[in-house]
Amino acid sequence: MEYLIHLAILISIYAILGLSLNLVVGFTGLLSVTQAAFYGIGAYVTAILLTSFGMNFFLSMILGMIITGVLSLAIGFVLSKFKDDYYALGSFGFNIIIYSIFLNWQSLTRGPLGIPGIARPSIFGFVFTDNLSFLILSIVMAAIVFGICQYITKSSFGRVLKAIREDEEAIGVFGYRTLWYKLAVFVVSAMLAAVAGSLFASYITFIDPSSFALMESIFILAVIILGGLASNRGAVIGAVCLILLPEILRFVGFPDDIAAQMRQVTYGVILILLMLFRPQGLVGEYRL
Repeated sequence: MEYLIHLAILISIYAILGLSLNLVVGFTGLLSVTQAAFYGIGAYVTAILLTSFGMNFFLSMILGMIITGVLSLAIGFVLSKFKDDYYALGSFGFNIIIYSIFLNWQSLTRGPLGIPGIARPSIFGFVFTDNLSFLILSIVMAAIVFGICQYITKSSFGRVLKAIREDEEAIGVFGYRTLWYKLAVFVVSAMLAAVAGSLFASYITFIDPSSFALMESIFILAVIILGGLASNRGAVIGAVCLILLPEILRFVGFPDDIAAQMRQVTYGVILILLMLFRPQGLVGEYRL
């Protein structure tokens, strides 16, 4: 039972990450691979405030969102100077820079040693000590993020984002300041990713830079590609699939000496087949 609760918590966290990234990649068409950096900033801010200052989790999460938002505004402004593949390469570079800061600013982040002893959330004297209560909190937070993303994408703001994805120059002709729309959605996406980081840090009670490396950004991107771009429901479905599929493969009777390798090969083959026969993702609107 604890194992299933653990998986459900991870699904909730990655659903938040998928929903946040889908605002930028799916709805706006900006190929960003820097989401793990914002995820990590949220986690580190929460971890430092909880361990060094004894701050309440929810207050530290809000501060993590604010700090992440400010940093993402600066990063987004720089990335706005790039187009298409260069935008992706620029975001790739920022992810590496943030990861390097986590790894080398040892006086603040403890570098590769990580930050242990991160407290669980508490509210009105109730502490989310057991995993079941933490799962409820994670689901509530994921539902709130889903609601925010639904509101954004169904609003006139969301329709402008889709227009930018389809033809940025054409929407600019009608007087829309596309730069500000792209910056706004980039900042909102980063702040929502910080929520996932805060939950992750408090759940695991330990973080180190390895959790926020470039491969994590690629995994989050895979979540929304599999689930379907420009679909909030797809981001959640993608998180469920990519978290559960490797676990299901553990129960396949591969020979013990090659079990780990065969699970990875099977996992890769399944993903390739899905992309061949459903290139727009499971419930997506369009291809990447």
